[in-house]
Amino acid sequence: MQLNRKVPESFKLVAALLAAAIGLGGCGSGQGQQPASPPIPEVAVITIQPRQVELTTELPGRTSPYLVAEIRPQVNGIIKKRLFQEGSDVKAGQLLYQIDPAPFQVALDSAKASLGKAQANLPSIRLKAERYKELLVDKAVSRQDYDDAAAAMEQAKADIEYWKAQVEAARINLGYTRVTAPISGRIGKSSVTDGALVTAYQPMSLATIQQLDPIYVDVTQSSAELLRLRRSLEAGQLSENGRNGKNVRILMEDCTPYPLEGKLQFRDITVDPATGSFTLRVVVPNPKHLLLPGMFVRAVVQEGIAEQAILVPQQGVNRNPKGEPVAMIVDEAGKVQQRLLTINRAIADRWLVSSGLSAGDRLIVEGMMNVRPGMAVKTVVWEGPKPGSAVAGQACPLPGSTN
Repeated sequence: MQLNRKVPESFKLVAALLAAAIGLGGCGSGQGQQPASPPIPEVAVITIQPRQVELTTELPGRTSPYLVAEIRPQVNGIIKKRLFQEGSDVKAGQLLYQIDPAPFQVALDSAKASLGKAQANLPSIRLKAERYKELLVDKAVSRQDYDDAAAAMEQAKADIEYWKAQVEAARINLGYTRVTAPISGRIGKSSVTDGALVTAYQPMSLATIQQLDPIYVDVTQSSAELLRLRRSLEAGQLSENGRNGKNVRILMEDCTPYPLEGKLQFRDITVDPATGSFTLRVVVPNPKHLLLPGMFVRAVVQEGIAEQAILVPQQGVNRNPKGEPVAMIVDEAGKVQQRLLTINRAIADRWLVSSGLSAGDRLIVEGMMNVRPGMAVKTVVWEGPKPGSAVAGQACPLPGSTN
């Protein structure tokens, strides 16, 4: 007898799920899918555009006073009174010290008296010589007597001239008791006080006056730099800056620009054999006395104008294993190419490139770490540094430098 058993519904559901799982496993054992291609890297570029750039050289220097006068006595005596305030501004001719004039007044009076005595003796001696001359014609006196009278008259005249000179010398010495300022400027501390004994032309000065407006800035430049500049001018790489070629900008010790420009006065004609450099002297207006003698400053001296200069951001230039500067550009086909550069100098946050780049080249500034020569890339325009961001490696930016 055949038994007819009914299969439970739950068993049918489990069997259906197992069959579906086996089917999915079979489909996965087929041929694998192709991997997706990597995305094209994106780089930020700038287009090289030559432009006119003023080239400058930043040179170290120190300030020195325009005029310096060391005050020294010209006669011996006692300082009776000091008549100025230390550290103040004085005018030329202003009385600074008064030396006791009494002995010099006595010497002047004595010389005047001796001059008067010599002048008083002259008329009688002259009359005697004239009478002897008349008597000599009649041979009433001897020739010797006449010669003695004539010599006495000449001696009297010489005495008068001598005492005139003595009077003038005594008057000059009396005037020297008034020690005055030979120049206008700022006077320093006094080395003597009232009652001090001073001697004529003593080694130690009584005080020093320095004229600070204008003021000198003496800077040094290497002779090699001068030769390089001349070669650049002769080769036409630079053009002279016309009437502004002697303008010099000054940077203070704290890197702040000085508000007034100076003028290049001269270049020294002698090169220091120890340093291979020579001196440039700049005259700078200093009405507010911001610049003081001995202060360290930097002078920005204009060299010339580069008519077709190529400036690139410093972050767009790297170094190869040999230490040579290289840059990445994107060619017309959209692929990366490497260029070897020759760099002239840094101007603010950019490099001045002498060779290796030309007008129209697209220089990679950002994203170069993700690309290699020959790779295809997608380019976007570089937006430049964010406003207010500091320039790396620029400790003291030049005023008016090209960005």
